[in-house]
Amino acid sequence: MKYLVLLHLLGVVVWVGGMFFAYMALRPAAAQLLEPPQRLPLWAATLQRFFAWVWVAVLLILLSGLGMIFTLGGFGAVRSHVHAMFALGLLMMLIFLHVYFAAFAKLRRFVAVREWKSAGAALSQIRMLVGANLLLGLLTIAVALVGRAG
Repeated sequence: MKYLVLLHLLGVVVWVGGMFFAYMALRPAAAQLLEPPQRLPLWAATLQRFFAWVWVAVLLILLSGLGMIFTLGGFGAVRSHVHAMFALGLLMMLIFLHVYFAAFAKLRRFVAVREWKSAGAALSQIRMLVGANLLLGLLTIAVALVGRAG
């Protein structure tokens, strides 16, 4: 069980921590220092690398979470905060799938043909959805800690 918890936490740290860094540090610095022809390819390349890690993190979180749930006896045997964490995690994963397959695909396509206005709109959609996922991730952490203590 302790190895499942470790894998779960590593996945959360990579995903939520990466979103926090991108949203709170990289985004404002890039917007302040770079014009769209430099900023948008930077974001496309950065997100390409980050999203590869997010895929790993999502798999770790999902598989380790299910492993812990079934080690404890299944969904009927776990407390309500575990159900809430699972639901929030699934919502986050669905948002990530939309970001990756829709908005990020648009960003890469528009950057490749140097359509900066359209690329900027795609990045804006990614920013909004990553911001929502960051809030959901922080909420899920809070639910985990409060539920475990209660």
